Amino acid sequence: LMESDVQTAVRLSIVVSVGSALLAAVFAIPGGYALSRFRFRGKAIVEGLLVIPILMSPMALGVSLLLLFRTSLGQWVEDNVIRFVFETPGMVLAQFLVALSLETLVVRSAFDAIDIRYEQVARFLGCTPWQAFRRVTLPLAKNGIVAAIILGWARAIGDFGATSMIAGAVKGKTETMPISIYLSMSSVSLDRAVSLSVVLTLVTVFALAIVHTLSARKSHD
Repeated sequence: LMESDVQTAVRLSIVVSVGSALLAAVFAIPGGYALSRFRFRGKAIVEGLLVIPILMSPMALGVSLLLLFRTSLGQWVEDNVIRFVFETPGMVLAQFLVALSLETLVVRSAFDAIDIRYEQVARFLGCTPWQAFRRVTLPLAKNGIVAAIILGWARAIGDFGATSMIAGAVKGKTETMPISIYLSMSSVSLDRAVSLSVVLTLVTVFALAIVHTLSARKSHD
């Protein structure tokens, strides 16, 4: 763990996964609220699309992203806006997608658990819809939202398939911890692979412990 390239992989994993999880939360909170509170045409399709990245093979998801940037539109984005293929933004995009579905579904469950009558009372007392959401619903769903972000982060930091497909396994550049484990096993560096595997396992345990604590606190409240 003291080797410089291993520490680089750890730092890159943390930065990319945290950024991806927080970016996913920006979309997951309004998306989860809309799915929880509103009825609209195509809602079942949206819910189905959210489940697909969770059930879909990460490798297949990564290949889909890679093919997307081989279309004319994707190639234009690559040439004129920002490069994703074999670059750090591609890692963020892949981990954003794997975290987004999980976070949105968890956030939706958090909003489902809140009685809509609280919002109705807030509206009756003079709040606008936005004020009712910000002052009443959002604080009540705080623990669920934090749990969603942590689960999304844990899912993102452990992703190998989608990230490696679009960003490659370039040592020192797009080498996250899962990719570093793969490269270490390929070069028979078992000590490095085991060390990083232990780190990822501790990340999972940490995430589950935080989520369990938040769930217990919510039940107590």
